[in-house]
Amino acid sequence: MTTPFRYAHAAHADWTQAAQSCMTQLGAIPASATLGFLYVADAYVEDMEAILDFFKSATGVTHWTGSIGVGVCATGVEYLETPALAVMLGEFDQADFSMLPLLQTPHDLEALSVSGYFAIAHGDPGNARMQELIDGLSAHVTSGFVVGGLSSSRGENRQISDSVVSGGLSGVLFSERVQLATRLSQGVSPLGPRHRITSANKNIVAGLDHRPALDVMKEEIGEVLARDLRRAAGYIFVGLPVRGSDTGDYLVRNILGVDPDNHLVAIGEYIEPGDEMLFCRRDQSSAEEDLVRMLGAIQAQLGTAIRGGVYYSCLGRGQHMFGEPNRELGLIREALGEFPLVGFFANGEISHNRLYGYTGVLTLFA
Repeated sequence: MTTPFRYAHAAHADWTQAAQSCMTQLGAIPASATLGFLYVADAYVEDMEAILDFFKSATGVTHWTGSIGVGVCATGVEYLETPALAVMLGEFDQADFSMLPLLQTPHDLEALSVSGYFAIAHGDPGNARMQELIDGLSAHVTSGFVVGGLSSSRGENRQISDSVVSGGLSGVLFSERVQLATRLSQGVSPLGPRHRITSANKNIVAGLDHRPALDVMKEEIGEVLARDLRRAAGYIFVGLPVRGSDTGDYLVRNILGVDPDNHLVAIGEYIEPGDEMLFCRRDQSSAEEDLVRMLGAIQAQLGTAIRGGVYYSCLGRGQHMFGEPNRELGLIREALGEFPLVGFFANGEISHNRLYGYTGVLTLFA
């Protein structure tokens, strides 16, 4: 019988107190612990190297991956804008994982000497070529799957790949022998069908299905919101379907503005005629429904006991989307039970070969 991974989490104004509390929770460190996951609240950003050194020394585990975040999370609990740590000790055969060095340009991918089946990666949002790096890493791993998140911080953005790094994409590669399952929760619900973009310029949508784009939008969002489009801000979004997705995923993007005179809609992404688009809503009920649906799907996909997991949620989720503290992580615990889980609130979430927003990405190890 496999045993759950060791994990711990703690909050304290002094990082040394939080770290000591985590070590107490971890207890005796098993010799089979080979890979540490460490998520550090941005309140500790200046001490990140010291925190990593502490856990390396205290646990004897030499390989670590992780990120800074405005918030970190663990089983059933969310620490948003609170000085906190979340740590988990994974137990993998040394031959079944390789550390992913810092990738800052596509050229770094060409020189990459390690390979794997699946990647967990953390990225720096300051790197303008991040989507290229995610695409390249997805092509490099044999499953095509990369999961993770972009660091979020009110100070510097930093990640962990055996040491504290910044400026690119880093993490860990797993072999096909590591049993895992991963799923994405969109956090929004479609308001209507997909539409074909028939006229557009850069990020300005002029025509949908050969009709004025704003007219289509007004029909779908309803009469009340259509009378005062300012009320729709933060509630109505556009979804851009991901080509080739077998689960109907789409990229969620903001509506930046509308032009009532010319019936135009400006969105937060460049598009072209021929692309598909749909309108969607973002509220607590739709977010909960989609998360619960995803949790049922990932449980069926894994089909066995959970040893541990990592969760990457958008900064706009948590209590902002779910209405109360710890609700999002509580739903995961209610659906899947008590198991080791750590993660952080990201400035963009990675799933498969795409960078998303407003999503939750869950990966479970068996």
